[in-house]
Amino acid sequence: MARPQVLQGMDTLAYIRLLKNAGKEQGQLIPYQTSLSFDPQRDSDTTQTKDGAVGTSSSLETEIEVEFVNNISKVSDDLYDALIQNEKVEIWIVNISRKNSEGKVFAWYAQGSVTEDSNDNDPDDNSTRDVTFSVDGTPQRGWLELPDNAKEELAYVFRGLGVISSPEETGNGTAWKDADRGTGSANVVKA
Repeated sequence: MARPQVLQGMDTLAYIRLLKNAGKEQGQLIPYQTSLSFDPQRDSDTTQTKDGAVGTSSSLETEIEVEFVNNISKVSDDLYDALIQNEKVEIWIVNISRKNSEGKVFAWYAQGSVTEDSNDNDPDDNSTRDVTFSVDGTPQRGWLELPDNAKEELAYVFRGLGVISSPEETGNGTAWKDADRGTGSANVVKA
């Protein structure tokens, strides 16, 4: 029997979007995440009877908590707006290392509300935020395709020396590929 693959916390990321913006923008990565907790739970109780214990359970309650280094971004502002203006949000918890046969990545999807947004501003450290979401209903599991710019959001990509006038440009550079290790040349350009 094959050993189960261990999932790394580094590979699990939160994306959000204000529900009202679903028709005009894609879900966005919360930048500089340091921690992500996904906590579905169901309270249970038992009643003792003459025939033995009878169990009951309540509805599923799910809380999601994301800690991140505070930053100036649309996502950061959207989280404040969601709390202050009581806006519904969509939340995706994406594991980029778990893929299906189509190359899509595993994700939990939920809708809910921001219930808390705690901001810590210690003088000798980065400002941090701790945002808590209360999920409506039952979170759903599935597979999604990461947008083309997801790799650039997670780590910068190789760029060449050319002029960069938009975020999509690479400055005439090409990222390293193991299959193309290059060749030596007798005609080396001398400076």
